[in-house]
Amino acid sequence: MARERGLDLVLLSPGAKPPVCRIADYGKLKYELSKQEKAARKGQRAGVLKEVKISPKIAEHDFNVRLAKARECLEKKYKVKVSMYFRGRENIYVDLGKKVMMRLLDACGDIGRVEAPPKKLGKNLFVVIAPK
Repeated sequence: MARERGLDLVLLSPGAKPPVCRIADYGKLKYELSKQEKAARKGQRAGVLKEVKISPKIAEHDFNVRLAKARECLEKKYKVKVSMYFRGRENIYVDLGKKVMMRLLDACGDIGRVEAPPKKLGKNLFVVIAPK
């Protein structure tokens, strides 16, 4: 029947009793399956991480701009990594940097949750905020 129509006999589930086959154009079937897989992958946002950089001596306006950017990313359901770089003598005043970081975390508390407390690695202090 498949040869008469100029189509292919496609085996859909070989493990079934009896095996299930379908008369179809194999190239078109493969194309449709790839389109479905692509559409399924498009809906996923695995591992999307946006970064906001701040400093311990950040000015009020700059802080508000970074806060707005972090909130915007959290509303779009992205994770946000807030990182702070300590230069030179700033490394002595990590507690001041943590205060600025906690201020930002408190301001984002209504739409995001902190995955882990702020960590210091080398000259950087960072924290990841996930959307609620």
